[in-house]
Amino acid sequence: MTDSDVRRAITAERTDLAEILTGLDADSWNAPTLCRGWRVREVLAHITLPFRLSEPRFAYEMLRAAGGFNRMADHAARLDAAEFTAEDLLKSLWDNVAHPWKPPGGGFAAALGHDVVHGLDITVPLGLDRKVPEDRLRPVLDAINPQCLKFFGVDLDGIQLRAEDMDWHYGTGEILSGPAQNLLLVLCGRILPDGSLHGLKANRFTRAGQRGRHRRHLPV
Repeated sequence: MTDSDVRRAITAERTDLAEILTGLDADSWNAPTLCRGWRVREVLAHITLPFRLSEPRFAYEMLRAAGGFNRMADHAARLDAAEFTAEDLLKSLWDNVAHPWKPPGGGFAAALGHDVVHGLDITVPLGLDRKVPEDRLRPVLDAINPQCLKFFGVDLDGIQLRAEDMDWHYGTGEILSGPAQNLLLVLCGRILPDGSLHGLKANRFTRAGQRGRHRRHLPV
């Protein structure tokens, strides 16, 4: 895909998410997400943070977090979720569906991945039947590499991820299958609802296998 293609995909993905969030009731805005410790409003605050984050504030927040990006992102999301209403955050998303933001050190494909994953962080635990189109999902999956797994603390040793709804797989070993978007969430360190994956190792990546275990806050 060209940069223009990816930017169109980003605009479409943000628009889809904005339409979904427009229909949420008040309770859903406070519902938990796949990002441990974040409600829907914190995730949306994080998604929209780049649209209002000036360079001076970014530098200040990084200094405050002692250079830890994940700590900075967590603090900023909680701060903005408390400061802005759900309507404010949703308006920020609508106003910036075509914003050209790219994550530090990444390109437009990384920006697309950011929006796709965090959109799923919201829709999956809410039980919304939302399927990310393959033309947006495939470039994100194809960009996965060992450095991504290390960043998210994911151990896939002896496991092959195999999509059930598109021609895609990753790794070697015991097959763990499911919808491609669920496998993307596995790659990004998310713990999925029970029944989301199929295979002998499914419990390692679903809630059933996590009960009683301590989980660190996920990287973002």
